[in-house]
Amino acid sequence: MSAEQKAANTSTENMDYSGRPFGYLSPDKETAMICVQDQNTCALINNSLIELNYDTVKPAAFKEALRYMRFHIFDVIVVDENFDISVLEVNQVLNYIENLVMPIRRQSFVVLLSEIYPTLDSMRAYSRSVNLIINKKEIADAGIILKKEIARNKDFYFLFKTIIRKFGKL
Repeated sequence: MSAEQKAANTSTENMDYSGRPFGYLSPDKETAMICVQDQNTCALINNSLIELNYDTVKPAAFKEALRYMRFHIFDVIVVDENFDISVLEVNQVLNYIENLVMPIRRQSFVVLLSEIYPTLDSMRAYSRSVNLIINKKEIADAGIILKKEIARNKDFYFLFKTIIRKFGKL
């Protein structure tokens, strides 16, 4: 065995692949991440996204969510405003999404579940760097809202994504 092969084997043996979440991905489905700790709400959102033909993943904590986002660009990300935070902390998932570069950020449809903001409030969504806000009081209608707004977003960004793919940026 050559020195290069030995070095390659040594470097791959020492690598930690536990953070790479590729096992759940299906090549013919779009993907969604649900960052919601309330089990009933999470199940409702999960069922709605499965009906829309998405593969879903449900991280238990923000560190797991960030690990998923490091290796995969999700088509849909649903984040509860109180996901894995204490009273004075910042929502790390939303913070990560806010700091993504625009060509990557625009590939994901981000939904914020909120107790205070009204559903479909575009100005609040813009100020929070998300595509859609759903108030938790209207969570029963989440499936209908998601279906309509995701389709609207796909239509809106169709040309953008086509051009990005043409120039090899996507």
